[in-house]
Amino acid sequence: MTNPLLPTKMFLTHGVGVHGERLQSFEMALRDAGLGRFNLVQVSSILPPGCSIISRAEGEKLLQPGQILFVVMARKESNEPHRMLASSVGLAVPRDNNMHGYLSEHHSFGQRAKDAGDYAEDLAAAMLASTLGVEFDEQQSWDDKRKIWRISDKIVTTRNVTQSAVVKPDGRWTTAIAAAAFLID
Repeated sequence: MTNPLLPTKMFLTHGVGVHGERLQSFEMALRDAGLGRFNLVQVSSILPPGCSIISRAEGEKLLQPGQILFVVMARKESNEPHRMLASSVGLAVPRDNNMHGYLSEHHSFGQRAKDAGDYAEDLAAAMLASTLGVEFDEQQSWDDKRKIWRISDKIVTTRNVTQSAVVKPDGRWTTAIAAAAFLID
């Protein structure tokens, strides 16, 4: 029996919005990410077994305005002039398609996009590695952990989607979002 709420497809997206009002800044970020036309329900961090990762363009073709869309979303916002912010979602997918993967949300101030993305990816991979019993030392550098994960026959891929921004000198609200959107057939 198939589960009617089990996502079968997922896509990654990101966006940034700038506006004088905080809520409208968030709305602009959602629009930039292609998520502004949907009713979003935030969920935690599990990638269902067998869930296909598709492109944002493919995913958008399968959606209708007003549709309920389940998302794992990272969001960071500020109106402090010159403040750097970043949001990232990391993804770790096991080799065994019958097992679930992990997503992680990370949002920060003062972190470059690459660093935020690496950190989110690290979080997702660490969660998956611990579930699968893969040994790793959290004190090791990202590259060293990455080698361990490659040695393991249980983890295939890790990746991330990240959005960073810097608040303009005029102090308008700036929101950065990164998300994984789940589609249910």
